[in-house]
Amino acid sequence: MARAVSPRARRVLRLLAVPSIVALVIAFYSLVAPVNSTTVALTLLLVVFGISAVWGLLEATIASFLAVLGFNYYFLPPIGTFAVQDPQNWVALVAFLVTAVMASQLSARAKRRTLEAVDRRSEIESLYALSQSLLLSGSARSASQDLVARVVKILGVTSVAFHTRQPRETFRWGPDEPLLGDEQLETERDEALIDRALGLAIVPVTLGGQALGNLGLTGPLPSDEILNAVAYLVAIGIERARTLEEASRGEAARQSEVLKSALLDALAHDFRTPLTSIKAAATSLLSRPQTDSDKELTTIINEEADRLNRLVAEILEMVRIEAGKLHLEKKPQDIGEIVAATLAEMKPALQERPVDVRLQGTLPSVEVDFDFIQQVLRQLLDNALKYSPPCSPLTIAALAGESRIVVSVADRGGGIDEVEQMRIFDKFFRAREHRFKVPGTGMGLAIAKGIVEAHGGKIWVTSEPGQGSVFSFSLPLHRGEISS
Repeated sequence: MARAVSPRARRVLRLLAVPSIVALVIAFYSLVAPVNSTTVALTLLLVVFGISAVWGLLEATIASFLAVLGFNYYFLPPIGTFAVQDPQNWVALVAFLVTAVMASQLSARAKRRTLEAVDRRSEIESLYALSQSLLLSGSARSASQDLVARVVKILGVTSVAFHTRQPRETFRWGPDEPLLGDEQLETERDEALIDRALGLAIVPVTLGGQALGNLGLTGPLPSDEILNAVAYLVAIGIERARTLEEASRGEAARQSEVLKSALLDALAHDFRTPLTSIKAAATSLLSRPQTDSDKELTTIINEEADRLNRLVAEILEMVRIEAGKLHLEKKPQDIGEIVAATLAEMKPALQERPVDVRLQGTLPSVEVDFDFIQQVLRQLLDNALKYSPPCSPLTIAALAGESRIVVSVADRGGGIDEVEQMRIFDKFFRAREHRFKVPGTGMGLAIAKGIVEAHGGKIWVTSEPGQGSVFSFSLPLHRGEISS
């Protein structure tokens, strides 16, 4: 198998070949085909141009000086000496030398520009291939994994390492490189570290001022512009993968909610018929003479049927809220009347509880649906009854603002910690401490939130563990009240 010639050896061979080529041309015109000096000069110029175009400036410059010496020695009188007899020949000789050297430089520069253009084209094609490959990546993690392998293959470097900050993880491809240690890659950088002598580059990967990580490369490095462009492409590819991942999760969650709502709606409607039959049968049995044990069992059936009916009603209410199908009949209402009606309805449940009602002296009317707002207040009172000690007082307050009335229900229960306050109005959420102690579905507060927001209001909670909780909601004033 033939042994490859090193670049240095090729350069030496070219330098040895240059005198041979010039000598061959001079010998041909001196011994084989005698011609005038102009033809010789033009031929030697063409030889210099050819050497410059094929091999480079150094070889062409040497050829220029050798051609001038040979042309002077063999073709300018007196022949056989380096002396120049005619002053015009001096001009011709200098013109030949200047032309040859300048032509060599121009040819070498053109060749260099051509090579640079080819290199730039190759780099642009590599960037295009990298951008295409990044666009095909899936999740952010798989994009980071694929990235390092693609950079090695496309840019032709020896090894690549990419360190991400969120999460803190390093992906590598190629032979282990001590220059790309964890400490180097994890260091926060504002500017790229590029050492072409070592063949090392560590470029920060940022997008929109946010640092995503560091990209390290070893081996034959591309230009600084390409390194920065690769880092920017990497940032765009990873951010795109993260965005698609989040969008996919969001769409999956939305589809899950749609499916869940449809399933709850179907189940709730299917439950209504058997529950109605159970309730009717239990009521009929209770109206007849029974033994004490039978009556106790029938009473349990009747109470549990009522409980299931309330559950089904909550499910249907939640489904309507999520579907945006709450049919509100908004009218100017007195918040005091709503509070009084709710307290009268819940009198059996509140009989052992002192309730302190604190309504502002003159409250303006609110633009609401009476029954739905009564349902919100009933839910907040029911929640306070469940999660506060028996016989502890409750407080209902209402205060008018510029364009809204704020209604609140305060209890003296154990309170809600800060983390759970953020999720207290989520559907099906139950606090850890009371999850298995207090009966409930976790839909009541979510329904209250949906009703309040459908009225254009807001609902919130303020609480400290051990200090009780205050649930508040705001309602818009009647337009006539605002204008007045």
